[in-house]
Amino acid sequence: MTALPVGRTLVRLGPARLVVRHRPLLVGGVLVVLLGAAVVLSLSVGTPYVAPFDVLRSLSGAGTRYDLVVLDLRLPRVVLAALVGAVFGIAGTLIQSVARNPLASPDVVGVTQGAGLAATIALTSGAAASLIAPAALAGGLAATCVVLLLGLRHGLAAHRFVLAGVAVAVALRALTEVVMLSADPIDGIRAQLWLVGTLAGKGWREAAYLGVTLLVLLPVLLWAGWALNGSALDDDTARGVGLRPVARRVGLATTGVLAAAMVTAQVGAVDFVALVAPQVARRLVRAERPPLVCAALVGALLVVLADLAGRRLFAPTQLPAGVLTAALGGPYLIYLLLRGRRKVS
Repeated sequence: MTALPVGRTLVRLGPARLVVRHRPLLVGGVLVVLLGAAVVLSLSVGTPYVAPFDVLRSLSGAGTRYDLVVLDLRLPRVVLAALVGAVFGIAGTLIQSVARNPLASPDVVGVTQGAGLAATIALTSGAAASLIAPAALAGGLAATCVVLLLGLRHGLAAHRFVLAGVAVAVALRALTEVVMLSADPIDGIRAQLWLVGTLAGKGWREAAYLGVTLLVLLPVLLWAGWALNGSALDDDTARGVGLRPVARRVGLATTGVLAAAMVTAQVGAVDFVALVAPQVARRLVRAERPPLVCAALVGALLVVLADLAGRRLFAPTQLPAGVLTAALGGPYLIYLLLRGRRKVS
């Protein structure tokens, strides 16, 4: 059997080549199995404990005495956690492909901070609860418009997009702190709880909203998955093969930030999922641009496990999922910085 060197790896012709070629499918299959196991575990663990076999029977419609616990109390939150992680994974992949930077995410480019400022203003001004999500969505989209306008001055160059996002994020975070300090203490606590991102008290309504969002965006996401293949090309090369690089980057960035703003408006800022999920997917697939499906599955797995850990590790106290993902994302961000430094040196 012959072998061809590719970079530092050796790709063998024959059955092994098929494994390399179909690696995204294999990784996707493994992630589906892991996500399914995490969902069953999350539905099982709690008070009362439900055996995995009974969970599967309830999900299949066979009927058990635990149907109320599994289907009505736990399943809505688990489904919501999976959808939140999936959308953040997709959003992070799109934004990182535009920025060409593994440290770019909705947390960095101002989307989360814009949604947080708008939600904080709504929460501290006595607005109706039904207005919190629309206000957060509007704030996230407004922050996105500012970042895109600043970045478009030179064709949405990658470095300008990231720098504009960081600048807007810092300014919006400072304004959020000012609003919280000026508000009534009770309202300030409510705003702080929203800002850390929690799934507590949420269920089918929010899950249905995100599910419909994914269905509406599906044609755009199919285009984005195809467009990612050309996002790594420089502008001259892209134009030489008939692509429109600026329009493509604007489309990818807009899709990513729109998805991130919609999920943030529903559950708050679940930090670092959009940063970590694409990087984990990229390493699993061993491709510079991981498929959106793989990034979505990694994000869903992360949030489901984070929500489970937040519910049970510190029982009877429940930690918001955003606290656990931030605890994971901080060390991972340091790892990326140190890894990048070693490559430079």
